[in-house]
Amino acid sequence: MAEFLDPAEEQLLSWEDPPAAPDPKRYTAARGVVTWVLDMGIALIFLAWVALVFVFPLNPVGELLDKVFTMFSKSIYGLTGGYFLVFSGPILVVTLLAIARLIISGSEEEELLLKIKRSKHPRISLWTFPVMANGILGVVSTAEFIGSCVVIAYVIWALSFYTLEDDVGMISQFTLSPIFTSDSELILELSGLWLGFTGLFCFAFLFLPITRGSALLRLVDIPFEQAARYHVWLGHLTMLLFTLHGLCFVIAWTMQGILLQEITSWSDFDIAVLPGVVSLLSGLLLWITSLPPVRRKQFELFFYTHHLYVVFVVFFAMHIGDFIFSIAAGGILLFIIDRFLRFCQSRRTVNVISATSFPCGTVELVLPKPGNLQYNALSFIFLQVRELSWLQWHPFSVSSSPLDGKNHLSVLVKVLGGWTAKLNKKILNISETCRGDEVAFQCPDIKASVEGPYGHRLPYHLMYENLILVAGGIGISPFLAILSDVLHRINEGKLCLPKNVLLIWAIKQSDELPLLPALDIDSTCPYSPSRLKLDINIYVTRESEPPLEEGNTEESYVSSSNLAGCGMSVVVSTGNLIWFGLYTLASVVGFIVSITLLDIFYVNPFELTMSYKGFLFVVCMLASVIVFGGTVVLLWYCWEKRTTATEKSEQSKMNLPRATVFQGDMPRRQSVGTKRVFYGSRPNLKEIFGSVSEQQGHVDIGVIVCGPTSLEITVAKECRSWNLKRGSDLPVFHFNSHTFNL
Repeated sequence: MAEFLDPAEEQLLSWEDPPAAPDPKRYTAARGVVTWVLDMGIALIFLAWVALVFVFPLNPVGELLDKVFTMFSKSIYGLTGGYFLVFSGPILVVTLLAIARLIISGSEEEELLLKIKRSKHPRISLWTFPVMANGILGVVSTAEFIGSCVVIAYVIWALSFYTLEDDVGMISQFTLSPIFTSDSELILELSGLWLGFTGLFCFAFLFLPITRGSALLRLVDIPFEQAARYHVWLGHLTMLLFTLHGLCFVIAWTMQGILLQEITSWSDFDIAVLPGVVSLLSGLLLWITSLPPVRRKQFELFFYTHHLYVVFVVFFAMHIGDFIFSIAAGGILLFIIDRFLRFCQSRRTVNVISATSFPCGTVELVLPKPGNLQYNALSFIFLQVRELSWLQWHPFSVSSSPLDGKNHLSVLVKVLGGWTAKLNKKILNISETCRGDEVAFQCPDIKASVEGPYGHRLPYHLMYENLILVAGGIGISPFLAILSDVLHRINEGKLCLPKNVLLIWAIKQSDELPLLPALDIDSTCPYSPSRLKLDINIYVTRESEPPLEEGNTEESYVSSSNLAGCGMSVVVSTGNLIWFGLYTLASVVGFIVSITLLDIFYVNPFELTMSYKGFLFVVCMLASVIVFGGTVVLLWYCWEKRTTATEKSEQSKMNLPRATVFQGDMPRRQSVGTKRVFYGSRPNLKEIFGSVSEQQGHVDIGVIVCGPTSLEITVAKECRSWNLKRGSDLPVFHFNSHTFNL
């Protein structure tokens, strides 16, 4: 009869004692020790790596490294192995340790963040205080300013040392032109040599900020949209150094009358000049089209020419050879690892659940996602619609909270360019088709490919009891997710610090008002609405009074025919960290194995040219990620398929009702939150900040802005002004910006 007992009764009748539960305090203490060890290891290795780059020009350091390189030159890896171990090895080790750190911390990072007690006397944060609000670099925080100064100091220090000290040991590794008619020609070639070598170290960092799922950036909670700025800054600096590098040699060879002979030369066992010329020309085209005037007016030209980075990297490796290229190989390998995973995720197309076209020229897309795909309210995704373009990917902020629904997320798309205009036209055409059909499920599908979600690992919008959200136009998108997230957390009893939220939204025309959906606090948060004070102030800048047809929220709504289809893939770097760690580890180990086999069976037995070995080095990086990393990705896909099938089975057992499909105008509820609309005026941020300061007293206040650059600059100036003049009765304003969907 025991087989008919439920598990609880069987446990009571069992003669065996139940297994002892692990001591949570001991487990927490052990995890804290491991976390501390990993943090210290990551910090020490990374700082040592950066310090090595700084002190590399010094003669004692160069002599010490020469001994290390000499030891490796006698091994199967040769000189390339020594350079790779010293300059690229540390960043790969740090990345693997960072993934381990993220796995151990897990989902409790959010709880630890919210449990942080604010000091009675809050201090200005280096990451949020805007030291520059309207400079050539835009809004720059104190930490970003310090980092920029460090990079500039390195460039000045390295060029000065190379120029003044003239390290003979280093120069002897290169072959200069044998005949010089004047000292100026020699000086030009030496200057070009050191400019290129300094640019190489900047190039080593160039790909790290644009690795979208980088464990390094996630560990310090720097999202991709913010890190992309660092890539832009480093890109300008790197291309400036490389351009001056090439210009110095061109002038010197012109003075010697051997320009054509030199730029077409391809040495077998020295620097190959012709690949360098090809690399520089492709880099210049990439650089010019990425300048702000060109990018703003010709985005598609910028987007397509930016793919020349493949040509730039391959010919750059052929130009300098494998052992010098290995100095920058670590960051490039991490980028390839991330890029291949993005490619794998984006192969799956999903059917858009619903698409709403608003009269103000904005589209709302609702996309399906699996229940085990995690993201927070500050995330964003990259979208591609192959019917519109096979190459274009566009980033959009997620406008829904992960608590809004387990199996979907939504984004708002502003019609600003050709791609978005085509998307809006397609939706309107489908809407007309659906209106003529009697059965809603006959509507054509809108298929999209998705990369992400990416973004902040920690929800910093939950860190402050007082939160000010400043949006301009479509910048309201991420704030919709934040507001919904806060309301749901309060209703579900989850950790949530915000008690006072002020939303300031500046729009040009009142037809954008329907973008603010109903924040029905009584429905979303029915049990404790008093726990949150929500004020919404909307400023319509180009209308002096409400239009006569105010309240008419006519819109076109389209429903997809496949509501039960699979969602976007969870094979993403911000998804399951264990699988991502295995994928990264397999790719790195696979690269080492590939290089070992290549050196044993091909490179060492044959006398290959430097440029050919540089090309093979890049091929090994790519092949190792595809073969070794791809095997793990395949297993990851199988795990995802099994998990999704289990999830669907559980949902079917619960007999969930089928989703309702609307056609025509979609009804919207009216908000019962405090909302005021001001016509013909702009928000006076100085007055608003002053009012908040008087009401809240001496507390931290989080300010998040999303909108045009001018709005971001204005908010940054006000935050800096209040922080600089704060006294005992003034709060500290913490500034954060979000730049997608502008």
